[in-house]
Amino acid sequence: SAWLQHYSLYLLSLFNARELKTENSERKLNFKLVIYAIRDEKKALELDLDLNKGILLSGPIGCGKTSIMALIRPFFYHKHDYKIKTCREISFEFAKNGFESLHHYTQKEHTQSRLTGYCFDDLGAEQNIKHYGNDLNVMAEIIISRYEDFVQNQSITHITTNLSASEIEALYGNRLRSRMRSMFNLITFSNESRDKRWFLFCPMSLSYRAKLGISYGVGLLF
Repeated sequence: SAWLQHYSLYLLSLFNARELKTENSERKLNFKLVIYAIRDEKKALELDLDLNKGILLSGPIGCGKTSIMALIRPFFYHKHDYKIKTCREISFEFAKNGFESLHHYTQKEHTQSRLTGYCFDDLGAEQNIKHYGNDLNVMAEIIISRYEDFVQNQSITHITTNLSASEIEALYGNRLRSRMRSMFNLITFSNESRDKRWFLFCPMSLSYRAKLGISYGVGLLF
């Protein structure tokens, strides 16, 4: 898998172009994510990554969490592919359609042996939403349901968030935080990570994303 490592890192280097002056710590973080994506068991062991768990990618606003989860996605085997969905969108779906809207994320199709892979983007940005008087912490409910399928069927979930561990516990409770320790590899950007949102709109960024065949809306980024 050495060639795949090099090729994956090349693509990430386009995102981490010299204008971004990427810190060494971020290069190491990107390398970890590539190793996880291509399931290099030997390197994963060296980097203390559990390939049976998902990724919890945390860091300050604008550091590139969502973009990187989109960039590495093509390097996952089909079995481990995932969809990216913002937590705000999911909470609004619940407000509109109620508990049935959660089935996409918490129930399997009859042909599936485990839940569809998801990356829930920007955990903590959603609000507690009411549907006909029913108040629900939507993401807590989804993550707990997916935890049960993770234990039974090795279903994989990924999350991006600006929250710290203590903030997650304050918002969602100790019970959820405890389950998240079992479900995720924690990978964290430094608090000093540069804000890269300007990079989305410069011609160089648009050119690189075109080369990579990446097309996604600004609403899914950061």
